[in-house]
Amino acid sequence: MRRSLLAAFLLLSVWVCLSCKSSEKTSGESSVAISWKLLTNFPKDTTGFQAQFVLTNKGEETLTNKGWTLYFSMSPRTILASTTPVPGTVEHINGDWYKLTPTESFELKPGASITIPYAGTIPINKMIDAPVGLYFVFGEGENERIETVTEYTPEPMTEKEQILRGPNDQMPLPTAAYHYQQNSALSLLSPEQLPALTPMPVQVTKGQGNVSLSSQWPIYYAKELQKEATFLNNRLQSLTGTSFPLKEATTAASKGILLKIAPVTVNGVSKEAYQLNVSNEGITITGNDPAGVFYGVQSLLALAPVAAYNKPAASLTLPALQIQDAPRFGFRSVHLDVSRNFQTKESVLRMLDLLAFYKINNLLFYITEDEGWRLEINGLPELTEVGSHRQHVKNIKDNALPPAYGSGPTANAKDTYGSGYYTRKDFIEILQYANDRHIRIIPEIGFPGHSRAAIKSMEARYERFMKEGNKKAAEEFRLIDPDDKSVYSSAQAYSDNVICVVRPSAAHFFETVVNDVVKIYDEAGLKLNALHVGGDEVPMGVWTKSPLVDAFLKQHPEVKGPRYLQSYFFGQMLPKLKKHNLEVHGWEEIGLNVDANGTYVANPEFAGKGVIPYIWNNVFDLDLGYRMANGGYPIVLCNVTNLYMDLAYNNDPAEPGLYWGGYVGPRNAWTFAPYDYFKTTYVNSLGKPLDFSGKEKLQKRQNILGLEAQLWTETVRGRDMMEYYVLPKLMGFAETAWSAERKWETIENKALREQAISEGWNVFANNLAQRELPRLRYLNGGYNYRVPTPGAILEKGMLKANTEYPGLQIRYTTDGSEPTVQSSLYSAPVAVKGPIKLKCFDTTGKASRSVTVQ
Repeated sequence: MRRSLLAAFLLLSVWVCLSCKSSEKTSGESSVAISWKLLTNFPKDTTGFQAQFVLTNKGEETLTNKGWTLYFSMSPRTILASTTPVPGTVEHINGDWYKLTPTESFELKPGASITIPYAGTIPINKMIDAPVGLYFVFGEGENERIETVTEYTPEPMTEKEQILRGPNDQMPLPTAAYHYQQNSALSLLSPEQLPALTPMPVQVTKGQGNVSLSSQWPIYYAKELQKEATFLNNRLQSLTGTSFPLKEATTAASKGILLKIAPVTVNGVSKEAYQLNVSNEGITITGNDPAGVFYGVQSLLALAPVAAYNKPAASLTLPALQIQDAPRFGFRSVHLDVSRNFQTKESVLRMLDLLAFYKINNLLFYITEDEGWRLEINGLPELTEVGSHRQHVKNIKDNALPPAYGSGPTANAKDTYGSGYYTRKDFIEILQYANDRHIRIIPEIGFPGHSRAAIKSMEARYERFMKEGNKKAAEEFRLIDPDDKSVYSSAQAYSDNVICVVRPSAAHFFETVVNDVVKIYDEAGLKLNALHVGGDEVPMGVWTKSPLVDAFLKQHPEVKGPRYLQSYFFGQMLPKLKKHNLEVHGWEEIGLNVDANGTYVANPEFAGKGVIPYIWNNVFDLDLGYRMANGGYPIVLCNVTNLYMDLAYNNDPAEPGLYWGGYVGPRNAWTFAPYDYFKTTYVNSLGKPLDFSGKEKLQKRQNILGLEAQLWTETVRGRDMMEYYVLPKLMGFAETAWSAERKWETIENKALREQAISEGWNVFANNLAQRELPRLRYLNGGYNYRVPTPGAILEKGMLKANTEYPGLQIRYTTDGSEPTVQSSLYSAPVAVKGPIKLKCFDTTGKASRSVTVQ
């Protein structure tokens, strides 16, 4: 069977390459060097940005004005046509794919350079916004060749006109002096002043002295806790270098670690609640359920000295204490997008370990998108053979995925992240690994928008069967109306990424995929009980010029027009999903309709029917989440202003990440007040204060199921970037999702509330520097967390510096060199001369980027 599938795969792969006319004839590196520069976000008499390419010919032949095109990826921006003659023009193709073509005046002789200016309508301020994945295509047909641009330099953004996004941007410039001022309220605390754990338990009672734990202490466990006991043993073995005896028993026969289940209720919560008792008489972890025991195990492991995570110690010195703990929210989730840019199975497993350590119990696994389909589905091999690879295509209508997010012209090229998928075996391993850590994986099968990878895959399937003369098979899973002339542009600037929902084959496709995902869970020995169906960002204009839609609407006058088709389709699919006893999750649009003005209004049809919207929008529609909760929907809050981990830490151009919803660091996640987020959401993405007057307050607390932090990966390339974006934001999120309501969340007086927030954040920031970050350097082989840059000023020749997380070291140089762990240590204001460079270091030696103070 496996051999026949392999043969079929090879035949189909050959056919796909021929049918989509994709080029794999990358012939080498280009002799043209390219630089790119953002000129300004303050163009005269308009808004947007002005930028330029500079091409330098380092070859021996003149580059003429014919026979070539330069392709690249860049965040979607509407490109403005030049009003003056230019040697080249930039055009949008689809999504984030662009091309630059020469005009009549173009000529680039050997050794010469030429400047090509262009403009866009939306300002940019990040180095990561610069074009990526540049390559030339020369010639046509059999003579076509591709040359990648290897000498490419985006120029730094250092001026106000590059950092601020136009005259309306009220965000402060990210100078060392500004950060110094922001850090001035923080102070160093002693280890004794810090909480025992992150996230903070409900109650901690300190005992007398310390406890020395070694492998002489057996691990006793109730029969149903074998997985938890094995997990604890494996972790303790990595910390001590020795294995602990495992003994199935309901009581401890001698001094040891006892894992048991018994009724536990903390703060009125029983599910996942636990008690941890550490004393010289033994350690007991009592959970209300196996998940509670597991979280008690994680708390015990977090009490171990950070040094033990670096170098195993035969015995661990733990503080004697008692902990009573339970989660604030039963639903604590992180969203991981592996579709825009792929993450390997190993990287996902590392992420699961991280989530488990910080007591996150759900992972929304974003495995389908416009730019990639990442899961093998039986019976639909095209989904991964076509939909999981990105490469150069000759025509955007070809049935293949073009480059995106810098993935370049060649599928599966090294150090690119556009291609890849999980086999069924891979996915089962991920599911079981998560289950062992009490994490539920909720797959997202997005529909009907964000579906370009599925559409192109099924079009490839359609063409294959049509060539074989099998029209019935060709039509079985087709997802488009080929005669649709609708004009639209999605949020990511696609003009062809929405499924034609009136086709019976569309519903058949969706059911087929869902049925197979259910089978994969069954094969893993698990039950799929929640499915995320996407449902977001179906653009205006879709389905308006489709003959199939027109015919359908005539037959179904109860559907009032194209904009109601999404709700209609969802309503038709809901009973079919319920056959699998699924909770149906989706983005907020699944509980909304669009009125004639394009405004989203609540749709009461699905309230109370097991439909759970995830609400991200608190910038453009400030109280949407509370309105939906008050209207009867159980919701998950994912507020972009506080919980989007893919947003940049700040507006420093060197900090990677998006910023359309603002800037998000661990403090934003930590200060999120779920039941009154108006209190701690201050400004929009341009720094303008938000006005919540007249907005609807939350009335039905019980409808806030929980929280989710998001990691979209348009700008995330590889594991190190993924971990940099997440850490330490995840710790702030975990504190908000797990720990009890903080006192400042209910303080109405703004001045008193801000004072309480400042005091609480100081404790949390100290804990990050002194315990959480150093542990991450060693945990699970080490994670790539972010160390913040220092704040600094010069006053009358005296250097003053501070840090965002007290407990980090600041080191500096005065000769222009990069600071190292051997450089001068800053401890108090000091007289200096020359250009000063500074970095923050944690106790493991991991450093921040450097800052310069003149």
